[in-house]
Amino acid sequence: MASRKRQPVSGYAGVYFVEIPRATGYGTEKVYYIRYRKQGKLIEEKAGGQYRDNMTAAKAASIRGVRMEGKESTNGEKRAAVRAAKIAEESRYSFNKLWSLFEEAKNTNRTINDDRIRFNLHISPALGTKSIPELTVHDIDKLRSKLEKAGKSPQTVKHVLTLVKRLLNFALRKGYVDFIPGTLHIAMPTIDNKVTENLTPEQAQKLLQALDEEADQVIASLVRLALFTGMRRGALLNLQWDDLDFERGFITLRGDVAKKQKTETIPMNDQARAILNSLPRTNSPYVFPGRQNDRPRTNITHILKRIRKKSGLPESFRPLHGLRHSFASWLASSGQVSMYELQKLLTHSSPQMTQRYAHLHDDALRKASSVAATLFTAVKNIESTQDSQEAAKTRETILHSKKRQPGKKA
Repeated sequence: MASRKRQPVSGYAGVYFVEIPRATGYGTEKVYYIRYRKQGKLIEEKAGGQYRDNMTAAKAASIRGVRMEGKESTNGEKRAAVRAAKIAEESRYSFNKLWSLFEEAKNTNRTINDDRIRFNLHISPALGTKSIPELTVHDIDKLRSKLEKAGKSPQTVKHVLTLVKRLLNFALRKGYVDFIPGTLHIAMPTIDNKVTENLTPEQAQKLLQALDEEADQVIASLVRLALFTGMRRGALLNLQWDDLDFERGFITLRGDVAKKQKTETIPMNDQARAILNSLPRTNSPYVFPGRQNDRPRTNITHILKRIRKKSGLPESFRPLHGLRHSFASWLASSGQVSMYELQKLLTHSSPQMTQRYAHLHDDALRKASSVAATLFTAVKNIESTQDSQEAAKTRETILHSKKRQPGKKA
């Protein structure tokens, strides 16, 4: 029968055991305890069970000796260390933990899905377990180098490093860290964002033909709308029927899904009106609904790539972003639209963003000026011709007059 009374082990000073029922329900096992003094304090603690820990009196005595010499922590010290480590971990904000807090705080941001992909793919594997005080410039450089070696574009590298900076600033604002080390400098890659994609008339014709032959005519209409309005991808995908004012001829770009979080309107031209009127109406509030009626369409990349390939456009051409550039380029080069009007049509927040198209507008003005110069030159040529003809007539009159004078020999 099991005895809860502690019994000393003969031949092993400070070693005791109690008998308890085995976990299997059959028989008993001995649980060994040790008792010793450390720094004048009497300590008694469990060494282990006979079967569950494969403990013996000799092993218990050995553990007692090591702990008396201070070569091993007591059970109490070990528990205290575990508690301290747990508290430290709870107060330690690793990048993985910061991301969880950031994601919760920013879950309504329209870019949160892109941020989540960047964090999970690039930041978490490299920096996830590190806290801000542990972060070094070398860690940032390694992350950047890894992205560049993987063939990521400078724009992608910039997006990833910018997210790192946003997490740092978020931690500082929320008080998760007291400061950001001044030496933690994050150098951004140089981005040439002045590249302007533009379709030639021949390319535009092939694109429209490919759209007519596309199986998914709803997405084909979305691409047509991008071509004729210059709307951004996010605005197109999140467009709702309530955003369309067919009577007044305007399209509302809602601030909750707009790039600059500001509601604006753009004119609904005849092409856009025809495209929108041709689309089927469903129970969804969205013009381009997803599989669930209460959500917009999201995954259209594979269809856009298919259309681009069928149109014979280069792989570097971004189907929707490039169409926005084409829309702007055509208007600027027409000479019929001012830069201010173009800025408003593109919903740019500042004139500087529209300046990439200024040279096209200037070229159109130069052509107009050249036309005026050509007309002026033509007028001058006519005047010169008339003057020459008058001078010839005058000379002829003088010669005839001389011939008729009397007393003169011919």
